[in-house]
Amino acid sequence: MKVKFLGDSKIDKFNNSLVSRSRMSLWMIRAITILLLWSCFVHLVAVGGMWGPRLLKGWPSCFNHHHLPMPALQMTSLPIKIALPPKRIYQNNGYLMVSCNGGLNQMRAAICDMVTIARYMNVTLIVPELDKTSFWNDPSEFKDIFDVDHFIASLRDEVRILKEVPPRLKRRVELGVYHTMPPISWSNMSYYQDQILPLVKKHKVLHLNKTDTRLANNELPVEVQKLRCRVNFNGLRFTPKIEELGRRVVKILREKGPFLVLHLRYEMDMLAFSGCSHGCNRYEEEELTRMRYAYPWWKEKVIDSELKRKEGLCPLTPEETALTLSALGIDRNVQIYIAAGEIYGGKRRLKALTDVFPNVVRKETLLDSSDLSFCQNHSSQMAALDYLISLESDIFVPTYYGNMAKVVEGHRRFLGFKKTIELNRKFLVNLIDEYYEGLLSWEVFSTRVKAFHATRMGGPKKRIVIPNKPKEEDYFYANPYECLQLLHVNDNGDSLDETI
Repeated sequence: MKVKFLGDSKIDKFNNSLVSRSRMSLWMIRAITILLLWSCFVHLVAVGGMWGPRLLKGWPSCFNHHHLPMPALQMTSLPIKIALPPKRIYQNNGYLMVSCNGGLNQMRAAICDMVTIARYMNVTLIVPELDKTSFWNDPSEFKDIFDVDHFIASLRDEVRILKEVPPRLKRRVELGVYHTMPPISWSNMSYYQDQILPLVKKHKVLHLNKTDTRLANNELPVEVQKLRCRVNFNGLRFTPKIEELGRRVVKILREKGPFLVLHLRYEMDMLAFSGCSHGCNRYEEEELTRMRYAYPWWKEKVIDSELKRKEGLCPLTPEETALTLSALGIDRNVQIYIAAGEIYGGKRRLKALTDVFPNVVRKETLLDSSDLSFCQNHSSQMAALDYLISLESDIFVPTYYGNMAKVVEGHRRFLGFKKTIELNRKFLVNLIDEYYEGLLSWEVFSTRVKAFHATRMGGPKKRIVIPNKPKEEDYFYANPYECLQLLHVNDNGDSLDETI
């Protein structure tokens, strides 16, 4: 029989009270801790979303995300909500309208420049108009290629961007009562401050009808260069439909292993414009010549194809490309995705490449025609898809150093110096000719190709600056090293350490 002493009931109540209070305190501590951790996480995501290395929101495997398990990959297709930056308040000096010219990547760089120029003139930018009259004759609007709402919102702490001019000025614009002009190419910021801004203030609405390379590569303030990067890597995001299609293609490729993107710029327009006809038959040469004369804005008409090739000014042919990739030691079984339009000469010319590398694919072979129906006859939307896939590839190899090659190279540098093989065509075509003439063995040919390109893999280096010759110096968007805070580079272009 258990004996119960006087006061035991009070002690039990007291002990129970202590236990209850301690449990309550522990629960409150846990709850407060969880709230604090969640608050920190939300703030970190917001800050990182505004300006960080992973700027293609919702885009998989920019930093090898393909190694994640499938559920994690599926989550990347969901839109990521980020905190919007606060609006920048400034006295508006007027409205800037711009009409971009050229292909997608030429226009992409121009948009970055125009946003930056608008910011430092304290004007309001109207969403840029894309080129609809060039060779490609693409009717796409800005909103058909880029996420226009993200473009406006993500940059609102720098510049005010509107989809159209305000109602009070709309009639005036419709009647053409505004000043229009092409700005001078390769200009610095003082040109825009001293000569363009007064025109904006005078006319209230200024229209710039040329936008390609209108801002210098070098000798600009670091904050100007960094804003160009921010627009390029964060502000310009493709539409959800294009990005989703890009994710699908990358997923298909990744399921079969690594892949190389080959920007094989062996297309009819490129060959006609450049006058490069090496390897073409007589009928094809005549066809390319007729096309060149049909477009008055292609200034050069009489062109020595072989001389131009020897100078390294022609895109590599499919035959030259196959030989180069083999000499570089590219695995013949690797998947090669061709990022380009229709190859001139079709399967007949591609045979030299597919005989050596049998796993050559294109978006048209990986997707159903219905998947691509929305961007058929819209070359810029097709190019946007190729751009995304090029960013994701294990290796990117352009056969001609045009706008896409340059802009993709710079973007891949920003994403962690992803391997981009910068082919030197002048070196290669002369070496290839020696090999075909029997002057070099395969071993010597391959060794020389590898040795020459060992330092041309998209790694850290400074841009080459050539005063008063901007066309000949390194292009800013191919190597925006002011924005690549990973390696210190000395004046000779050698990396010194891994921190700035």
